[in-house]
Amino acid sequence: MTEFALDSQDTPAPKDTTLGELRASGHVHRGVKAEIRENLLARLAAGAPSFPGIVGFEDTVVPELERALLAGHDVVLLGERGQGKTRLIRTIVGLLDEWTPVITGSEINDHPYGPVSVYGRNLVAEKGDDTPVTWLHRSERYGEKLATPDTSVGDLVGDVDPIKVAEGRTLGDPETIHFGLIPRTNRGVIAINELPDLAERIQVSLFNVLEERDLQVRGYTLRLPLDLLVVASANPEDYTNRGRIVTPLKDRFGAEIRTHYPIELSDEVALLQQEARIVWDGHLGSPVVPNHLLEIVARYTRAVRESPQVDARSGVSARFAIAGLETLAASAVRRAAITGEPPVARVCDLPALVPASRGKVEFEDAEEGRELEVLDHLLRQATAATYRARMAGADTSGLQAVFDDGRTVAAGDTTAAADLLRQLGTFPGLAAILERSGVDDGAESPGLAAAAVEFVLEGLFLSRRLAKDSDGGRTVYGA
Repeated sequence: MTEFALDSQDTPAPKDTTLGELRASGHVHRGVKAEIRENLLARLAAGAPSFPGIVGFEDTVVPELERALLAGHDVVLLGERGQGKTRLIRTIVGLLDEWTPVITGSEINDHPYGPVSVYGRNLVAEKGDDTPVTWLHRSERYGEKLATPDTSVGDLVGDVDPIKVAEGRTLGDPETIHFGLIPRTNRGVIAINELPDLAERIQVSLFNVLEERDLQVRGYTLRLPLDLLVVASANPEDYTNRGRIVTPLKDRFGAEIRTHYPIELSDEVALLQQEARIVWDGHLGSPVVPNHLLEIVARYTRAVRESPQVDARSGVSARFAIAGLETLAASAVRRAAITGEPPVARVCDLPALVPASRGKVEFEDAEEGRELEVLDHLLRQATAATYRARMAGADTSGLQAVFDDGRTVAAGDTTAAADLLRQLGTFPGLAAILERSGVDDGAESPGLAAAAVEFVLEGLFLSRRLAKDSDGGRTVYGA
């Protein structure tokens, strides 16, 4: 199934036509919610994903949203920051018909069969079957507004246009209205992010939009039967009877759906692989991040979320993990530029995550001044947990024997992979280490082999079977 981006076009636009030709073609007009319902049912019947690109919600959020859309309900998604609410909302657009006819020049996407604006009705009355018709792509049938304190009723609903009044129209004339985002998204999906951040008087202006589907501007009621799906997002802490939401507005949403962070570690890793931008241009090529490092970043993110030192109410966004992985890859590229080797991430790149991620976490007041210490400790925990999960029962005696004669091995974020391997020499058990670390072709890639070996060295240190001395970006392992 094609993943529908907001700007994707799977088929070219139909040719412009007229109202008469549209009727002759057998076109059937469906409302937005009917479109979504029928297209969703077709996907379900075909076994295709309802919301492509959404990870970790398959058994929880997705079934609830499917039921809400089949019921024709407006929806509010509740969840902490970085849980993919906006991403999920935008995928709903893919359930609209790819192309839909509109009266040419209509501000509010009038359907030729049933125009609701004064402009559309007058044009059909004047030209009849010769009314010009153009086709609108589904990406243009989506409106999104981030609720901010300065949002006005005019932004969302509309306002009287003083220029039109000055031209001689009366205040009661609907043509004096400058339409806001909501009516301009007529026959589409309108998303309002962080709904409780709207001032109460702005929330009140949405009552009629959600229930009666008409507009009230400056005391004038415009009987516009808007055809919309309204989807909002909010933080659960604000969306309560003690929060910043007007109770009658809550009542007008048909469905309230809770989102969550990835439940399974595999979902966390899949999300990282999907969302992190680690494809680089340039002569060095794209950095490689081995599987065990992906898992460490995922475990680190989950450890931070679950830490009692972190404010659970603010959450730890998926962007925390994504930015961490991108920082890890950037550290590998930096080393590659210095050493001239292909960029492969290693354990020595992990410390760069700590200062880079500090600004994405809200700590409890008691932890003021200890933020870096807390994050560094959680990163070591994540590394140790990954080592135990991957290397449990593995024979590392061959690697440990390298240090029996007092030898030390220098590593660090500027140490080339070949230099690290040269210090270790050959030892029994290397193939098992590569396999357990998730490295398949380490024998052909010094970078991957060094990444696997350094991971085990760090694991042996964290399990107190090796010593380590760190100074800045330089690390020395020894017995």
